Amino acid sequence: MPNPDKVGAVAEITGRFNRSSAVVLTDYRGLTVAQLKELRTSLGATSTYAVVKNTLTKRAVSAVGYDDLAPLLIGPTAIAFIEGEPVEAAKALRNFSRTNPLLIIKGGVLDGKMLSTAEINSLADLESREVLLGRLAGGMKASLNKAAALFQAPLSQVARLAAALAEKKPAEDAPAEAAPEAPPVDVSPTPETADDSAAAGNPLTTES
Repeated sequence: MPNPDKVGAVAEITGRFNRSSAVVLTDYRGLTVAQLKELRTSLGATSTYAVVKNTLTKRAVSAVGYDDLAPLLIGPTAIAFIEGEPVEAAKALRNFSRTNPLLIIKGGVLDGKMLSTAEINSLADLESREVLLGRLAGGMKASLNKAAALFQAPLSQVARLAAALAEKKPAEDAPAEAAPEAPPVDVSPTPETADDSAAAGNPLTTES
């Protein structure tokens, strides 16, 4: 017969997944109670940071269709359930992990899509949705139509594009070898149509 306490805990975790616009899984091993309280405070009132039991959380992620999170549920796990602005919460987690390296960001979910650690960090680099989308549009040399599509893109896609551009930029910034100048070519102009010119609270479970 199912343990009523465990059934209730799974239901609570499932409910938090369903209510959250984003979730971030972390390993909090080695952090003190005071540090966990500091992290909860930095996340703000619209986010909840809760220590969870992996076996129960695996049932919850299966119930909500987030099975890809199951491999991350190893070791001490705490989840940031974000019901407010995902960017601000991602920024708080990223900044806290910089000053407290024992906090490890494993991955998460945003807009129903799985995000890697790199994508969550890219999301944290956002100043605003409009600023990032504008940079993405410029970095991709997008047309106005493509830029408009980016403004409608979910934040999970924006984070992936930002991560891809972050990896691409160092290669583009590397000095290229000087190429020999080509001799001038006399090309007579031809009539053409001009191109258009233009993104420490209570754990969910007390089990260990």
